[in-house]
This record gives sequence, structure tokens and C-alpha cells, in this order.
Amino acid sequence: MALLTLVSACASTKDSDEIVGKDIDLYNQGMDALYAKNYQTSINFFEELDRQHPYSKYSKKGQVMTVFAYFEDEAYDEAVFAADRFIQSNVGYKDLDYVYYMKGLSDYYRISDTKRDQSHTKKSLASFQELLNRFPKSKYAKDAKQKVNLCYDHLAGKEMEIGRFYQSKGNFLAAANRFQTVIVSYQKSSQTPEALFRIAEVYTALGLEEEAVRALSILGYNYSGESVWYEKGYDLLANIDDYEAKYRDKDWFKKFNSGMKKVFEK
Repeated sequence: MALLTLVSACASTKDSDEIVGKDIDLYNQGMDALYAKNYQTSINFFEELDRQHPYSKYSKKGQVMTVFAYFEDEAYDEAVFAADRFIQSNVGYKDLDYVYYMKGLSDYYRISDTKRDQSHTKKSLASFQELLNRFPKSKYAKDAKQKVNLCYDHLAGKEMEIGRFYQSKGNFLAAANRFQTVIVSYQKSSQTPEALFRIAEVYTALGLEEEAVRALSILGYNYSGESVWYEKGYDLLANIDDYEAKYRDKDWFKKFNSGMKKVFEK
């Protein structure tokens, strides 16, 4: 009798392989399949749950777990699609932060090296930023912040990759634009010290002496003794004729010079 009850709780129709059952039974079957790592089976249960019981409280839970099942199955495009569909239809849902988090991870896990396209980096960044903006106290906020910083660093690395290429080809204006993007848009990334040094190199090559010294002053003031690019910047500065006499009255140069003295005149 117990076996008969179990079978009838979640059964297939005679004319098809369609699964029919109560909302809680379909949900539990889906979760059982998920725990067993039978991801497609679990998705089938959750989709049937949503189709047969669209107004059940278990339907929304099933939709959220569908996102997770796709993610665990490394079907990242499907996970993003399922997350977007849920977000659009459930603006006030209590676990919406989790859905944003899973959406962000689905792109984050596909980030490629800086020599390749960075569309997944940008999409992941957008998802994590949306999570932080809408749910700043979410339990996923700490990890999202870390991943936002990593995304910024990756995008800055891409700009540096292109900038160095342009610089090596003598296309200095194009290189300067890329380095400037890092300095302005990704100023907190680990790429910024090199970007300041590279743009100073470019300005020097273009004969823009004051701009070069200004870039080096920012490098020296903000990264005094903290980066190899700081020392390289000092060497570059030494090759600019009479730089101290020309710019010593500038406020920005005074800050830079005091930073230099701390390191090189101990």
C-alpha cells in the first residue's frame, strides 16, 4: 500500500511522459534529483511544477532552483535566461538577491583571459553591481564586492593589453586613450600604477613634457614605494631635462617631490 501511495503521488499520464502530481510532491522530487546531481531531471520536475501549479508557493521556489540546477550543470546561458525571466516577473521576491548572485556567477565562470573578448566580464560585473545596489546588506554582498573588484581588474587588464600593443606600434594617441581609460574608469584596479607610467612614457614620446610629469606625480603621490612602476617612473622622470626647475611651483609636483624624498633620500 505504501508503494502504491508513492507512485500515485507523482505519476505519468497514460498518453505521454508528462509528470503529474501535487505541488509539494513535484518540488520534493525535483530537489531529490538535484541532490543526486540529476540536473536535467530536476529541471523537468521544476518546470512541471510551474506549469501545473503556477500560483503555488513552491512554483517560485522551483523556478529559483531551476536557475541553480542549470548553473550546476554548467548550462550557463540557460541559467542566465532563467534568472532574467524570474527577475522580471518577481521584483519583490525575498530571495531575489540570490538569483542576481547566480546570474552573476553564470557569467563570471566564463570570464576568459585578457587577450580574448570580455563580454562575460562586463555582464558579470553588471549583475553583481545590481545586487549590491539593490541588496547592500545581502549575505552575498561580500563575495559580490570581491568579484566586482576582480572584474574591474580584468577589464583594466584588457585595456592595458591593447594600450601596450598600440604603444609598441608607435600609435601613441590610441595607446594614451587606453591608458587613460584605466586611470579614469578603473582607478582602483591593480593596473593603475602601470597605466600612469605607460601614459607618461607616451606623453614623453609625443613631446608633452608637462603632461608626462603630471602623470608621474600622480604615480609618485599615490603609490610611493608600493610599486615597481613607481621606481620606473622615477627613472623616467630623471630623463626629462630640468623637470624640477620647470614644475617645482606646481602644487601637484610638490606632492610628488615630497613622496620621492621619502623613498630616495632616507
